[in-house]
Amino acid sequence: MTNFVFKMKPDISIQDYKYCLPDERIAKYPLENRDSSKLLRYDSDRNISDYVFSDLPGLVPSGALMFFNDTKVVPARLFFRRESGAHIEVFCLEPVFPAEYNLIFSATQCCRWKCIVGNVKRWKGDILSCYDPDGRLSGIALTARLAERQGEVCTVEFRWEGGKPFSEVLDACGKVPIPPYLNRETEDIDLERYQTTYARFNGSVAAPTAGLHFTPEVMTALEEKGVELHRLCLHVGAGTFLPVKTDKVSEHPMHREPFVISRRELEALLQHKKVVAVGTTSVRTLESLYYIGVSILEKGEPEDVPQWAPYVRDYEADTEEALRAILGYLDANGLSELKAGTRIIIVPGFKFRIVDMMVTNFHQPQSTLLLLISAFVGGDWRRIYDHALAGGYRFLSYGDSSLLTRSLSDPE
Repeated sequence: MTNFVFKMKPDISIQDYKYCLPDERIAKYPLENRDSSKLLRYDSDRNISDYVFSDLPGLVPSGALMFFNDTKVVPARLFFRRESGAHIEVFCLEPVFPAEYNLIFSATQCCRWKCIVGNVKRWKGDILSCYDPDGRLSGIALTARLAERQGEVCTVEFRWEGGKPFSEVLDACGKVPIPPYLNRETEDIDLERYQTTYARFNGSVAAPTAGLHFTPEVMTALEEKGVELHRLCLHVGAGTFLPVKTDKVSEHPMHREPFVISRRELEALLQHKKVVAVGTTSVRTLESLYYIGVSILEKGEPEDVPQWAPYVRDYEADTEEALRAILGYLDANGLSELKAGTRIIIVPGFKFRIVDMMVTNFHQPQSTLLLLISAFVGGDWRRIYDHALAGGYRFLSYGDSSLLTRSLSDPE
């Protein structure tokens, strides 16, 4: 593959993605019924109309492929206490040892994680005991040792007694890390509702919130409509909470997030059917596949997708070639699924190659998620959000939903 045209990172000011979001429009709690939320539809003719989420099966084309992120939120907030009485919060981000999620959650004695540590300046390197004012954690005796410090992000070694897998230790000791903009502590309702009904694989510290609206009834109705339901898994990192703090989006770093997609799903994408992604995490996973395929074509093996890969050069391979390259790599190595990572950022100017429609909530001002929405609808995000604000829609994680159809005009 030759004759690449090298380009520049998109010159985008985050100030252009500011809008007024009153605090009372942020949904602090979920509705009683998941599928009773409002649903805004933005169609291929740029029309906006209002529905209820239970109407979704009637709005998705028959025969479409719908992709769900089946990652599971873990109770990743842990609270410890020094002998002096100082409280230290430890927020687990990603595995260090063992490095695989399935292995670290099955560890039965010790493990290491990259963590964000609150009050880290008060932690002098002593071994901390899990804060247990109610005596609930008898037989676990969870402790934390600061193995390495790099600002607020540290490597923490956990040890515990009793032989329980670390997944059960977290269930007993941890709290679900609900988004900070809810301005409240985790409550019992969050244990069920800040989780999709189809979540399977432990690893996320934030929910793929577009999926929170789906009920078994909606899923059944989609299948009866002839929609093919497919799964992928991207573990959502704490970076989803981070605002863009630089004026130029080109200076904002994206964190790596691991994902897995099976051969069955890759083969389905070759059917050239409409692809509906549930949530921005599914969009980022699916659109990353092209660049994974290109890395196989060029270097013989898959590589993580760099943040700016879509923008700094042109690519000669088409989407089908890239997907077939992944399948060929799986065949050559006796693999049934692709495991990779992505830092991809989707902003105006991005060329969508796979996703045609998207189910998503309404996102924070000046966020990378809002940039993705703008890219998807050809810059028409403000009209959509003005309609939602005027129409009483609820915003952010526990808020209402939308079904967006991609703009047909590709970027130059």
